[in-house]
Amino acid sequence: MTKNLTKKDFASDQDVRWCPGCGDYAILASVQKCLAELGVPREKSVFISGIGCSSRFPYYMNTYGFHSIHGRAPAIATGLKVARPDLDVWVITGDGDGLSIGGNHLLHALRRNVNLNILLFNNRIYGLTKGQYSPTSSQETKSPSSPVGSIDYPVNPLSFAMGANATFVARAIDTDAKNLVSVLKKAQAHQGCSIVEILQNCPVFNDNAWKGVSEKKQAKSTQIHLEDGKPLLFEDGSKGVKIGNDFQVEVVDVGTGSGQTPLSEIAIHNEKASIAYHMLLASLEGAPVPLGVFRNISKTPYDELVTKQIEGVRSSKGSGNLKELLESGMTWRVGADGRPV
Repeated sequence: MTKNLTKKDFASDQDVRWCPGCGDYAILASVQKCLAELGVPREKSVFISGIGCSSRFPYYMNTYGFHSIHGRAPAIATGLKVARPDLDVWVITGDGDGLSIGGNHLLHALRRNVNLNILLFNNRIYGLTKGQYSPTSSQETKSPSSPVGSIDYPVNPLSFAMGANATFVARAIDTDAKNLVSVLKKAQAHQGCSIVEILQNCPVFNDNAWKGVSEKKQAKSTQIHLEDGKPLLFEDGSKGVKIGNDFQVEVVDVGTGSGQTPLSEIAIHNEKASIAYHMLLASLEGAPVPLGVFRNISKTPYDELVTKQIEGVRSSKGSGNLKELLESGMTWRVGADGRPV
């Protein structure tokens, strides 16, 4: 491991070109800080993005990078990770890039459990194309493409990830650097596909999209920080989350008084519980918003399985010959006249 790296070591010489106040700045700083603290060599790190404001990310990292095409970053990253499993591969995407045109690619990267670190920036809007509503926009969002309000039902990125049976699912906020860096470190350490939804602000086209969640003055009552093995408590422990026998998630007052729920009945967070529990937790909407690691289970990564399969075939059949492969099976030669010979 390379030692004594600093945040500045991961900053490129490119001028950062996001709008003033964009949450991308805070995320960029947190990622650079995370990699410096992990001591990952810059030449072993690769950032691959699709299209969108967030996808300018590779330009600003002093690592290898690839600004690819709309929605296809997970597919390109999969190819790289299979070919070079020694690399630390990060996918940078947004709620539009990752969940609209790129939804299918994101789904398969998650279900295959490719050893990638996927960061999904969620500002609930298309910023690069000037403010159209996105797959995560709230109903009634007014935009150039929905002047009287969107009627779409928004997708929940974490529920989507759970549905794909993702092995590591987490959520953080752009402005909470301490917790964001902590989550990023856990995602990078995970052996398999990790996805982190990062709630961020777009001050130009969707300002205050997460105001009720991100404001520090309200954090105690609007955020619940997930800790493995600990009860789901917030508001200084006076409130908690209870899961009833009917699988309904309920926010309750905690205590021993009349109308209060004993601490023993509050749900205990378990990162390795059944996906049903994680799906319930991801579906919790409104206050409080769960932040941290929802799910963290072990399953052999796709790229590792591919490597083992190749090694197994080589050990039983040898390395093979490309010319023989191309001329085997249903093949034929074409003469100058265009006919098989």
